[in-house]
Amino acid sequence: MMLIRSLLYFFGEALKSVVRQGWMSLASIAVVAITLLILGSFMILNYNVGTLVADIKDQIQIVVYIDEDEGADTRSELNRRLVTHPELEEVRYVSKKEAMDRLKIQLGERAYLLEGYEDDGLNPLRDSYELRLKVPENVSWVAEEISRYPGASEVNYGEEFVKPLFDFTGIVRWIGLAFMGGLAVTAVFLIAHTIRLTVYIRRREVQIMKYVGATDWFIRWPFIIEGLFLGLLGALIPVIGIQYGYQEAFKWIEEHIHFIALLPPELLGLEIAKLLIPLGAVLGVLGSTVSLRRFLKV
Repeated sequence: MMLIRSLLYFFGEALKSVVRQGWMSLASIAVVAITLLILGSFMILNYNVGTLVADIKDQIQIVVYIDEDEGADTRSELNRRLVTHPELEEVRYVSKKEAMDRLKIQLGERAYLLEGYEDDGLNPLRDSYELRLKVPENVSWVAEEISRYPGASEVNYGEEFVKPLFDFTGIVRWIGLAFMGGLAVTAVFLIAHTIRLTVYIRRREVQIMKYVGATDWFIRWPFIIEGLFLGLLGALIPVIGIQYGYQEAFKWIEEHIHFIALLPPELLGLEIAKLLIPLGAVLGVLGSTVSLRRFLKV
């Protein structure tokens, strides 16, 4: 019973303080909301770019063209080395005949241009291996190593495209982390400033509570719950706004830009909510804690 009364007191004091501060509370909620809105929007972009990059990575492969002048023993040794390579997930042999059949399919109605080249003696294509890696980011050094294998006449993995892709994703990842860190610090500072003002206004009340024997945590809890309220309210607004905005953007892109495949709003909206709401609560409590440690001398 005592615990329930204490909880009712804590929540009541926190709510009264939020209302009493008025514009400062609204400003804190607004700044947290704007901060998490920007963060959530960046996360949506990051999720979709990450999915696109993952799809591209799944398509990355090394093509090893076999030296036609090499004998069966060298070819066998090349095959053994590729099959046992620890970085390779899949090794697929592609004969020149299969390569010709693929080329015909790609040419479609113009496949007649290849008539007369089907026989092995006239086929200008080469036997090859198509290799998929366990870790696509290792493609550069793995390709360089394989290029030195006996029987490998040429190794191709689209270096001019793959390297800029990995450089770009690495830069985006670090910028994203720095950006999110800066936004989080801003939100904590603003909530701490609001709580600090509350502590200053109620300093006489806090002193009286100390004189009559109130414990430190009994005094602290209303302020912590106030920060929690501010953080949660500041998180709910961007969660609702992002969900609605992304649904509309998804519909428009689906209708007008067919080649861009976005993650479904239902899945992404849930992920954003699962991250932003706890983050808002944590930022609110952290802001209160920082303010209390520095300015509430109890």
